[in-house]
Amino acid sequence: MDEKINQPAKIKESVFWIELDKIKPNSMQPRREFDESALSELAQSIREYGVLQPIVITRKEIIGPDAQSGLAVEYELLAGERRLRASKLAGLSQIPAIIKEAQPDKVKLEIALIENLQRADLNPIEKARAFKKLIDEFGMLQREVAEKVGKSREVVANTLRLLTLPEDMQQAVAVGKITEGHTRPLLMLSGHPEDQKQLYENILINNLSVRDAERRARYIAQDRARVLLDPETRALQEKLENILGTRVHIDKKGPKGKISIEFFSEEELKSISEKIVPASPSAFI
Repeated sequence: MDEKINQPAKIKESVFWIELDKIKPNSMQPRREFDESALSELAQSIREYGVLQPIVITRKEIIGPDAQSGLAVEYELLAGERRLRASKLAGLSQIPAIIKEAQPDKVKLEIALIENLQRADLNPIEKARAFKKLIDEFGMLQREVAEKVGKSREVVANTLRLLTLPEDMQQAVAVGKITEGHTRPLLMLSGHPEDQKQLYENILINNLSVRDAERRARYIAQDRARVLLDPETRALQEKLENILGTRVHIDKKGPKGKISIEFFSEEELKSISEKIVPASPSAFI
């Protein structure tokens, strides 16, 4: 039976002691990587001082395995997975919790995502996957995701681009072998997998700084551009990239050729098209 903790009258939300084995993880939790040493430190703190901030859960009544048992109660975590895991490590049987009404999956993901972002707990790949989930499964625009997490649309778009990296590079970012800053020069070479892989291995072997990696990526890109483009066309390509805010490639063969413009979402395509095609009909008169 849930035992209510005595609270001052001013506190609106009641806090209850809930048995740990009755609490299921948040099915929408974006975190996949947990620092075991940090969890051990938190567990030690909990042994000494207890859980200072209640976790947040939802309550659900389920039918027991047989007719004799009637209704049973289980809970799903909304926020506080590190506290829950550390409490288990600390050997607690119960944890203080605030019980909220049941929430749809979209809200559960938003709550877990925002809590982790506020605590800077998510690694860049986890953030990117969570953003993608909000867009793909719940139909949110990049602008709406940005508003939810308090970031700019450009930050959300750049974070999503991390998922275009090869899996081994994504994993390296997730576990901290390379930083999010290192992904910028790697993404510059996304159209050239061999060069990208070579730069990635160079970063690992020689422990390159972000600045050194960017310098090498620019050198590789410029070296390719010198072979393929004349100086005037190369300058035009760079100008278009600055105007449109994305990668542009001019493929020129004599007096003819084509221009390729990259985009990573419908929203980004719309943003690029608005920069190319004026919105006002008078522009065509």
